[in-house]
Amino acid sequence: MVVPQLESILRRQGYYLIGNHSAVKVCYWTKEMLVNRRPCYKSTFYGIRSHRCIQMTPAVDHCTFSCLHCWRFQGFTNVGFEEDPDDPDFIVEESIKGQRALLSGYKGDPRVPKELFEEAYNPGHVAISLTGEPTLYPRLPELVRAYHRRGFTTFVVTNGSVPETIERLINEEEPTQLYISITAPNEELHRKINVPRIKDSWSRVNRSLELMSTMKARRTIRVTVIKGLNMNDKYIEEYAKLLEKADPDFIEVKAYMYMGYSRYRLKPENSPKHFEVKEFASKLANAMEYIVASEREDSRVVLLTKPERERRVNRFLELE
Repeated sequence: MVVPQLESILRRQGYYLIGNHSAVKVCYWTKEMLVNRRPCYKSTFYGIRSHRCIQMTPAVDHCTFSCLHCWRFQGFTNVGFEEDPDDPDFIVEESIKGQRALLSGYKGDPRVPKELFEEAYNPGHVAISLTGEPTLYPRLPELVRAYHRRGFTTFVVTNGSVPETIERLINEEEPTQLYISITAPNEELHRKINVPRIKDSWSRVNRSLELMSTMKARRTIRVTVIKGLNMNDKYIEEYAKLLEKADPDFIEVKAYMYMGYSRYRLKPENSPKHFEVKEFASKLANAMEYIVASEREDSRVVLLTKPERERRVNRFLELE
């Protein structure tokens, strides 16, 4: 059960709470697409339709790390589930209900075309991330399956600290795309930046990367680069060696953004410019025999892929 103090904070921040441990919040890019027709960079990279995307978490108050760069509130975070987890079908239905409730005010907005609002009112994609660590939810494969039964495509975003859940996803129900977020090329930086709250976290992340390589689903690694911490040419070879364990289809090299609660821990100068991200990404691509496939300057993100997989950029459902 979400404690009252956290519930109050989350509601003020625009979260729609579901049951004992889940939540929905309308993404900035969903709003941008509705009002200004500006889609998320994932539309550029993977072909998703930003206004039809639900951003949700099944673990709003559960995480294994206390990352320096995390913009979310961390003050009441649990590690494991002590309560009985809510039913996946209940979470799915309530997430759709919550998304509709949060979007209801856009129905009469003259800037939002009626057709676009109706499409947003009937979402078809879900990003299982938002806040917390979703792989801590014990019934995650069932949740992914429940979304698939309703015709959704799914992204699962994880910090890789719970390889047992990734193995279950592989054996029971793979998402459309699995993300593993990486912010450190070695254990020393991992402990400094991710501030793990569990034992053996570095070996667990490495195990998750190895498991990722066996998946049939599309595999994406996101490398969040923080100037002055993990964004140095001396780490390129270490990053390459680490990421090659996952054989990712895509690597997103994305700038840390100075926002939210991370401002209490980092400084504006820790947020690199886009040209700096692109320079670093190009060096990583060369070290791994990948290519720069796409980029979005407004999000300060560069997409890398293998040459033979380049045709999969901006083709959301073409899985091999």
